[in-house]
Amino acid sequence: MKPAYRRLNEQELQARIEASLAILSECRLCPRQCRVNRLDGETGFCQTGRWAKIASYTLHFGEETPLVGQRGSGTIFFAGCNLGCSFCQNYEISHSTEGAIEAGPEQLAAVMLDLQGQGAENINLVTPSHVLPQVLEALPVAIRGGLELPLVYNSSGYDEVSSLRFLDEIVDIYMPDAKFSAAEPAERYCQAREYPDKAREAILEMHRQVGDLTLDERNLARQGVLVRHLVMPNDVSGTENWFRFLAEKVSRQTYLNIMDQYRPCGEVAGSPELGRSITQTEFSQALDLAEKYGLHRLDRRDRYSLRDLIRRLNR
Repeated sequence: MKPAYRRLNEQELQARIEASLAILSECRLCPRQCRVNRLDGETGFCQTGRWAKIASYTLHFGEETPLVGQRGSGTIFFAGCNLGCSFCQNYEISHSTEGAIEAGPEQLAAVMLDLQGQGAENINLVTPSHVLPQVLEALPVAIRGGLELPLVYNSSGYDEVSSLRFLDEIVDIYMPDAKFSAAEPAERYCQAREYPDKAREAILEMHRQVGDLTLDERNLARQGVLVRHLVMPNDVSGTENWFRFLAEKVSRQTYLNIMDQYRPCGEVAGSPELGRSITQTEFSQALDLAEKYGLHRLDRRDRYSLRDLIRRLNR
C-alpha cells in the first residue's frame, strides 16, 4: 500500500503547504497561540522560527513493536517543543534549540531519504507539532527523491485540530501521547491548563482521519492511531480517565502503549509528587484498568516490562 501522501493530488499538497505556512506569520499553529511572526524569524514558546531545527536523526529500535520491524524506525528528533514538560526525558533538546541544525525543505527531505536509504521502516517525526508546515514543505522534495515510507506523527497530543486537518490524507500513523487527564497537573508541569481538552480533541481528529491501527503481513503499522500513555507516580497522569475516554469515545480497538519508564528528569528532581519512579503496584494497576475498559491491543513489550520492573525493584 502506498503511503497516503503519495496518493494526494500535487496541487492539493501545495495548497496545504501555502496555507499552513501563512499561519506562521502570526503563529496560531498550536494551542499556545503565540502570534509571533515566525516567517520573519521571530520565536515563541517553541523557540523555532522560519526553519525546522533537527537535534538528531537515527534508526530507532526502542519504539513500539509495529514501528520497529527488522530495520528500525527512521526517527527525526526536532529541537524545541510546544508543550515543554518540566519532567521531559529529552529535556535538553525539548527545552532548547541550541546546537540543533537548521533545516530548510531540501535538508529535511535529504534526512528522510537518508533514513529510507538506511532501511528504515517508516519516517518517525518526533515532536513535530511546531514544525508541521516545514514538514509539509519538505514532502514534495522528498517525493521527487523517491520517498515511499509511511509517515508517523509522534506528538505530545498538544495539537490544534485545525492544524491537524492539514495532514489529512498525508500522515499515515498518528502516535499521540495521552499525558494528563486533568487541568491542574497540566498547568503545574507543562504550563498548559487546557492540555487535557486539546489532547482529547486531537486524538479524536487523528482517529477520524486514519482509524484504528492496521498492520501488514509483517505486523508493521501501515495506518492508524497508536496512543502512548506514560504511567506517572501518584496517578498524576489520570490513567483511568484516559482509558475510559479511549474506550468510550475513540475505540476499544485503540492500540495502546502503557509506558512504565517514568523517572524524574528535568526540573522535577526532589518533587514530592514526581520525584521518584513508579512502583510495581502503580504499573500493575494501569494494566488492570486497560483490561477493565476492554483496551486489549497493548504493545507487546508491556507483557515483559512488568516482569522487568519487578526484577529491578527486587534487586
